[in-house]
Amino acid sequence: MKTTPSWTCIAFAASLAACRADPDDGPEPAAPRPVKLLIISMFGPEGQVWLDGLGLSDEIAVPGLSSDYPFVRCNADGVCNVITGMGHANAAASLTALVYSRALDLSESYFLIAGIAGIDPARGTLGSAAWARYAVSYGIAWEIDAREMPAGWKYGYFGINTPGPGVKPPPDYRTELFQLDEALLQKVLSLSAGAPLTDSEEAAAFRAHFPEPPANAPPSVIQGDTVSSDTWFAGNALGERARDWVQLMTDGQGTYCTTQQEDNSSIEVLVRATAAGLLDRSRLAVLRTGADFDRPYPGQTVSDALIDYAEQGGFLPAIDNLFNAGAPWVRDVVARWSEWRVGVPE
Repeated sequence: MKTTPSWTCIAFAASLAACRADPDDGPEPAAPRPVKLLIISMFGPEGQVWLDGLGLSDEIAVPGLSSDYPFVRCNADGVCNVITGMGHANAAASLTALVYSRALDLSESYFLIAGIAGIDPARGTLGSAAWARYAVSYGIAWEIDAREMPAGWKYGYFGINTPGPGVKPPPDYRTELFQLDEALLQKVLSLSAGAPLTDSEEAAAFRAHFPEPPANAPPSVIQGDTVSSDTWFAGNALGERARDWVQLMTDGQGTYCTTQQEDNSSIEVLVRATAAGLLDRSRLAVLRTGADFDRPYPGQTVSDALIDYAEQGGFLPAIDNLFNAGAPWVRDVVARWSEWRVGVPE
C-alpha cells in the first residue's frame, strides 16, 4: 500500500476528497464526529476545568493543532473542547485546522469561547463572568507614541485612515467588530444568572482596595463586551481608550468590560467557515471571566498593577467560574438537544 498520494492525485486532484478516491492511497478517514457544543479554550487551565467537569476523555488527534495541545477531547454527550494556544495567531491557526480537518461534524454545533481576561473595575470584579454582545478589536489602529502625540489628545491610538481619536474608521479589515446573536446571549444570561461563583480570600482582600462597587463586590454573572489585542495593556489612560473605542465602534451600543487576546481572530474563523457551509457562527457565545483588573486601584502604580497581576488573587476564581457560569448552558444543550438542534429555545 502506498504511504503517499499518487502523482496523478498530486497533479490533478481538485480537492482532498478527490485525492482520497484513489484506492491505492489507503482507507477512507472516519466519519466526522457529530458535536452538539464545542468549547474553545486558549491555554491549559482554561481547558482543564471542562475536561474535569464534563468528563471529556475521548481524544481525537487533529493535524495542525498546537503542538502543546494536539487533541480535541470529547464525551459521549457530544460536547468537545479544543485548546488553541494563546494569542491571535495560535487561535486562528488552531481553529482553522480543526474546522477544515472535518474530524468533527460542526454543522449543527453551538460554540462557546470561554477564557479569562482583564476586567474594567467599573463593570465587574475579580471572578466576574461576563457574556459579550460585542467583540471589538482594540489592536487594529494607528499609533503615535504618547510622548509625541498632538496636544489635547487623550491617547496616541486612533482609527486607521482617520484624522485622530474619536473618529470611527472604515471597516477595511472586516474583523474590527463582531456582534453576537442576541437571542442566544439572552438565553445564556438567563441560564447562568443564578450560578454560584467561586471567590477567594486573596481576591476579596485585593478588591477591597477599590472604593466602589462593582470592583469591591463579590463576583457575579454580567453582560459586558470584550476587546481583543495581542498587546496586554494596563492603566487608566489605555483603559479609558478601551471604553471610548467600544462606544465608538458600536455606535454607542456597547460597553467595554473585558480585555483578552484572541476572540476577534477566533470569530473570524467561524465567520469564514459559515460562508463555506460548515457551521453557523450565530450559534456562538463568548464568556470571559475577570482574572485581574485592567488598571490600578487608587494609589497603586500602573507598573505594579501590570507586573504583579498574579498577586491579585483572581486567577483561580476566574478559571473556576468559566465552568460555573458556562456549564448551565452546556448541560441545557445536552438535556434539550431536540429543541436546541433547531435553534435557541424560547
